[in-house]
Amino acid sequence: MSESANANEAGIVTVGVVGLGTMGSGIIEVVARHGYRVIGVDVNVDGVERARERIEGSMARGLARGKLTQDQINETNAGITLTVDIGELAQCDLVIEAITEDLEAKRVIFQQLDALLPAHAILATNTSALSVTDISVSTERPSRVVGLHFFNPATVQRFVEVIQTVTTDPAVVAAVVAFVESLEKEPVVVGDRAGFIANALLFGYLNQAVTMYEQKYASREDIDAAMKLGCGLPMGPLALLDLIGLDTSLQILDTMYHQSRNRLHAPAALLKHMVSAGLLGRKSAHGFYTYEGANTPVMIPDSLTPVPDKTSATIAIKKVAVFGSGTMATGIVSVFATAGIPVTAVTRSPEKSAKVVADLTKSWDKLVSKGKIDQERADNYRANVSTAEDATQVEADLVIEAIAEDLELKLELFRSIDSQFGPEVIFATTTSSLPVIELAAATSRPERFLGIHFFNPAPVMKLVEIVSTVVTDPKVISSSTQLITQVGKTAVQCSDRAGFIVNALLFPYLNNAITMAAQNYASQDDIDRAMKLGCGYPMGPFELLDVVGLDVSLAIINTLLREFREPGFAPDPQLEHLVTAGYLGRKVGRGFRTFE
Repeated sequence: MSESANANEAGIVTVGVVGLGTMGSGIIEVVARHGYRVIGVDVNVDGVERARERIEGSMARGLARGKLTQDQINETNAGITLTVDIGELAQCDLVIEAITEDLEAKRVIFQQLDALLPAHAILATNTSALSVTDISVSTERPSRVVGLHFFNPATVQRFVEVIQTVTTDPAVVAAVVAFVESLEKEPVVVGDRAGFIANALLFGYLNQAVTMYEQKYASREDIDAAMKLGCGLPMGPLALLDLIGLDTSLQILDTMYHQSRNRLHAPAALLKHMVSAGLLGRKSAHGFYTYEGANTPVMIPDSLTPVPDKTSATIAIKKVAVFGSGTMATGIVSVFATAGIPVTAVTRSPEKSAKVVADLTKSWDKLVSKGKIDQERADNYRANVSTAEDATQVEADLVIEAIAEDLELKLELFRSIDSQFGPEVIFATTTSSLPVIELAAATSRPERFLGIHFFNPAPVMKLVEIVSTVVTDPKVISSSTQLITQVGKTAVQCSDRAGFIVNALLFPYLNNAITMAAQNYASQDDIDRAMKLGCGYPMGPFELLDVVGLDVSLAIINTLLREFREPGFAPDPQLEHLVTAGYLGRKVGRGFRTFE
């Protein structure tokens, strides 16, 4: 148990928490674990008892997992008082309000606390989006009011946003930062703006996902799978909205929109309708998904969207040809070869063909040396690969183009090979953002043309987007989807629209992060920390931009802007300037950051 309560130079010894829901209970537990005396207050006895059960259950799980000892649990419990009497908070040095996201309700609580607490006490709100300034002016001590935004679950999430208003005393900010650090968490100080860092970036993305589902662009399962597998996110956006609560999400978006007037924050109509219908997510057992009971994570299988096209293939695909010799093309060849499907790498020269084979052999030899496969299996993989420089010598049921992301180059390739394959052969492009229909129209087989978008590195990434145009034959869609499933990937289906699923949701979020930093609201490092520690993202937006490449990112954002004509998709000038300067990210040693 930490002795931080005694060591805290700010003089914070006793902490109060008002509102004993999931977040309030979590805050009480984490504060008490670190040696503070904590007084929790709720409006009724039932709320107090539920909080007690949550805290005891959480610590019991910690004990079972070896993260807590019984002595630590006993000491933590000894430091916690739960009551319905708000008067007991009069002895607190810091009180954290964690009630529902309702501005007027919070103002009433702060007025009560202001009259009750000693002059030195600090008042904090755990609001995730409301104006801390609006809350603070309901008191006689606005200089001692801050936002203290913990993330759920508070016992696990290390990131905490400390929000200062224009009137907050710097000494109060310093005291609260020291308090957060004493909880072994990472504070970031930001100004009072709707959504702060994490929610301002997160909820625009979540709102876009709702719109995508509302427009029947893709199924909810495919949208969620795409973002989990394509971006490594801990949850898909629609499942995350169910967890947060659709009513809470609607309140946050409304608050953000009224401050920013950014259409990307205007709540999707479907979200409003679901809240009106009482479909609030896990808390009501019904949201985008249906659950076995209120506040349980277990979905009812019958509620999942049936996708018959994924299992009704009617076109046999036994041989594949991949045009290209770069990293993506080589990776796709590897995917089919290791799945036992004969694949031909079609390149522009014998030298490039030899390099593809050499790269594949090197990769498989490395697996042999690590004991992950034996030599016989590596030899079988190699036997599934052939090469060619002349398309007329290639036999295939499916042709996949994986050359540079340049529309004219792709058009030229498809025009040249169209007559070299029979009309029954399926053509596919791996483009990540170009219009598939334009490529299809350059051939005599638009109904047998689609996008099959692998993610890099293709042998590792599980997600593949199956992109159909307005004229793609449904049999081609289902056959291609089944093939991708056969090679061990997760196929998601969507229509031909800029960015498909992943990039259409990912890149506006990345662009918004650039704008946030450019406006000096938060530093690039703090934004990266917020999204990694607060939202569980594997990489922060600036880390990811440097990995993807700033030129590639700019091209995708511009493609989204041209298609959707959405002002919020306009690339931030800072991104354009960095690309103009040649600072393209890791591949050149300098982007948003400098690399050795």
